[in-house]
Order: sequence, then structure tokens, then C-alpha cells
Amino acid sequence: MKWVSVYNNFFQRYFPSPLSIALLLSLFSFLLALVFTKGSTSFVDYTLELADYWYGGLFKSSLLEFTVHMMLILVLGHIIALSPLATRIIDKVLVFCDSTARSAFLVSLLTILVAYFNWGFALIFGAIFARKVGEKFAKERKTLNYPMVAVAAYAGMMVWHGGLSGSAPITVAGESHTYVSQIGVISIAETLFSSMNVFNSIVLLLAVPLFFYFMGKRNPGFQVPSIQWKETNVSSENLAALPAERFESKPLVGWVFGAMFLLYFIYLSVAKVQEGASLLSVLNLQSTNLLLLGLAFLLQGSMKNFLSAVNEAIGDVSGILIQFPLYFGIMGIIQGSGLAGMIAGMFTSFSNEITLPIFTFFSAGILNVFVPSGGGQWQIQAPIIIESAVQSGVSMPKMIMAMCYGDQLTNMLQPFWALPLLGITQLSARDILPYCLLIFFLGLAIFMLSLLLF
Repeated sequence: MKWVSVYNNFFQRYFPSPLSIALLLSLFSFLLALVFTKGSTSFVDYTLELADYWYGGLFKSSLLEFTVHMMLILVLGHIIALSPLATRIIDKVLVFCDSTARSAFLVSLLTILVAYFNWGFALIFGAIFARKVGEKFAKERKTLNYPMVAVAAYAGMMVWHGGLSGSAPITVAGESHTYVSQIGVISIAETLFSSMNVFNSIVLLLAVPLFFYFMGKRNPGFQVPSIQWKETNVSSENLAALPAERFESKPLVGWVFGAMFLLYFIYLSVAKVQEGASLLSVLNLQSTNLLLLGLAFLLQGSMKNFLSAVNEAIGDVSGILIQFPLYFGIMGIIQGSGLAGMIAGMFTSFSNEITLPIFTFFSAGILNVFVPSGGGQWQIQAPIIIESAVQSGVSMPKMIMAMCYGDQLTNMLQPFWALPLLGITQLSARDILPYCLLIFFLGLAIFMLSLLLF
């Protein structure tokens, strides 16, 4: 697979960090707007005008609120993945992991199921699961295709944007999202629970684990994993001597607060349904994070365990904290300058109801290579999607899901979200890339089929 090696070497040698890419994209969008939308305004005046658009997007309060929600989704998902319950589930399933084929099948199946619930949870849960499979085979001195099992754990990132923590669908389901005046509130019943996405979810849940199973049969591995184990889950600690420390060490405290948060989530859901809303319209950014917060407290138990898990998980969000405002600045430029309308017009000029979602799918996939964040990508691409959908009359929910599919598919090519997996499994990008590419092509076929059928 020489071409895989060439691709991998190119990516490692020439692709800068995601932060550098965000900065370069900011500059590129600025220059693009300056060249194509300046009109008769003087160069200096229009440069300052574009800088104002950038600054207006950079620190827009509603978008910063969105950033915090995205950070919470990842951190709370990570905390849940570190809980004793998640560890027990993995340990129960490990009994059935007696070959590469079965291990890859079970790891991918469980990780995809988890990813439909929360992408942050799935990212860490899958990595820990794959690591424990490797540890088991190392202890038993049995051969294993460890990189394949690791990619099976990463497969959840190919389905996440069509799940309950998908950034774009749950954002537009909120009543105060950035584009509510243009497209209104779009319930997840129209996006995540549309017939197209339900079809995709079922097919991926069946096809990906089976693909890994048969691939594991053909490539069972030829060496025993060599792993230096570092405990990842948060364990209960001895009771401390001081009263405050004893209070924070008792599981009952976390259970009580977790139950309170979950009960309030149920109350909000029931109240919304009684007002006439559908049950599927309950989930948005706020309610999703309330649900995750309740589960995180409930599953971790004591405050000490919860805070330990927070300290371990908090490093995940550094990229979101710095990069999202830069994406918002880009959004401010392409919206304020009219560049979004120009690009949308270019798309609609040679597209129709069938081809426009496909163009959106491919453009989202390409953009995700440079902007490895579904939330950040939505903020950049949303103005173009909305303009082109309005001009062509294509269904807005379908356009949103087309973007989601493109975004999640090229996670198999973009190593940014694989970094936690690589750290936990102690593998390199070179190890996992060949199998990532195979899964990429499987996903490409499934997503293209669904966009054409629906």
C-alpha cells in the first residue's frame, strides 16, 4: 500500500497544526473578501471594514456561548467515559474479545452506539476499550492486529454528527441560534430523526462492525501488542481525615446532585411536551449539557472522583477554546462582506435539487480537513448553506445533514480527533491510517447512497 505511505508522509510533513490552519484560513478569507467584494470603496477603508466584520464575529456573545457548550459536551462526555460503570461495561465485553475479528467487531459496535449519544464520551470510551483489548492480548501472549482494533474505536467519529450530540442539528434546534431569523427553529425530528438519517444510522451500525469483522478475519495480526499500561479511569480514593474531604469523598453527594439535575431535565422535557412541542424537540445544546451534567455526577459519585475526572478531561478543550473564536471571525468576514452570497450563487448556478446536497457534502468533507471541528465548520459553512438552499429551494434539514455527513466522514482522514486515541493506545498515525482509509471509502459509499435515495 505504497500510496498510503505517500499520503501519510505528506500529511505529517506539510500539514500545520489546527491552530495554524485556523489562522491561515482567517487570512485567506480576509484576502478573498478584499479581492472579490471590495467594490468602489477605497482599499484602506474596506480593509478596516473587513477587520470590523472579523472582530464582530470573533467575540460575538451568542457564538462564545456556543463555544462553551461545545467544550462542555466534550468534557462531560470524557468524564462519563472515565466512570466506573463505563469501565465495568468494557470489562464485561472483553470476555468475548478472543480474536482480532471479534475484538474489532465489538469495539466498533459499542463505540458507534455510544457516539450516537455523545461524541466526547465515544472518543474516550473507544480509546480505553481498544487499549484494554490490547492489554488483554499482551497479557495472554496472543497475536492481535492492534491498529485495526484502534481504528474500530475511532469509527464513532464517522457517525457522531448524525447523533444526539451533533453540533449543527442540535444548534439549529435551539430557539436562540445565530440564524433563527433566517431559517427558524429546526427540530431534530427533521434532521437527526429524519428518514434519511435513520437509514444512515442503521446501515452504518450494521455495515461498519461487519466490515471490521471480515477485515479482521483477513488480517488477524502477527504480533503480540507491546503496551506500557497507564491507568485511565478514575478510581475511588480512601476517605480523607478532614470533614470537608470526607464530605467530598462520599458517593452519595454526587448521586444526589446528579439525580436533581436529571429530574429537572425530565421536568423541562415534560413541560415542553405539554406546551405542544414534540418529544424530539426537547434536545438542544442547553438540555443536552444538563443531561450530561446529571449523568456525569451520577456515574462518578463523589465530588473527589468528579473533580479528578475533570482535571483529566479539561485538556481536551484547549483547541476549541482558542480556535472557535477564530472560526467565528471567518464567519463574520464571509457574512459581512457578502462573500457567502457570492459562493452560494456559484453553487446554485450549476446545481439542482439532487446535486446541491452532494456538492455540500463534498465541500464539507474538504473543509473538515482544514477545520477539524463540526461546530466551527457549521459556523463557517452555515451562511453558504442557508443562502444556496434558499436560492435553490432545497430542503434545509437535508442540506444541514449533508454538511454533517461530509464533516464526519473525513474525520477518517484528519488526525486531529485521533490524537486522544493515539495517546491512550500508544500508536502512531502511520499505524492506523491504512484502516482509516478503508473505512472512509465504506462511509463515502453509504452517505452518497443516502443522499441520492432521499
